[in-house]
Amino acid sequence: MGIMKRLPLVTVPNTLTFLRALGIPLFIYLAIALEADGWAILTLAIGGATDYFDGKIARAWGQESRFGELADPAIDRLYIVATLIVLYLRDAIPLWVILALVIRDAILALAALALTVKSLPPLKVSYLGKAATFNLLYAFPFLLLALHSGWYGTAAFIFGWSFALWGIALYLFTGATYLRVAVTQLRKAR
Repeated sequence: MGIMKRLPLVTVPNTLTFLRALGIPLFIYLAIALEADGWAILTLAIGGATDYFDGKIARAWGQESRFGELADPAIDRLYIVATLIVLYLRDAIPLWVILALVIRDAILALAALALTVKSLPPLKVSYLGKAATFNLLYAFPFLLLALHSGWYGTAAFIFGWSFALWGIALYLFTGATYLRVAVTQLRKAR
């Protein structure tokens, strides 16, 4: 118990978040260097599951932390960017998908920086924001699987783009919502 007081970062949710971060380079290696799509997809699936469970456990066990609050969305963004690059390099998605998602994140990064400069609290991730990320993280494995021929490749294409389009729409919508909240907070701080 004393060690947990001295090391508040060592919690089950933070450990899951850290392990999820380690999955990013593993996914890139599996998908690009080895083209081991089954293992790459499994890595993404585990990353998506730990993204869900780290937040649930943190709230249920009262282990929410500043590290988790900052690291969780940052790792989500890194997963998304890494996966977009892999999918683009493997010709699974067009460039406009990357641009839409990266521009949204860049705008929100500037808003977060402005909040930090004004000593304001960071933006809280909303349920819809989590749903957007969840949809994208579920779309990506299907889009990778869609590169393969056969009925499962066709089915993966349909499921992948269904999740992707819904996820992109939610991602852009929640980005606009987060930006509005940030602007409101910054105006009040003046």
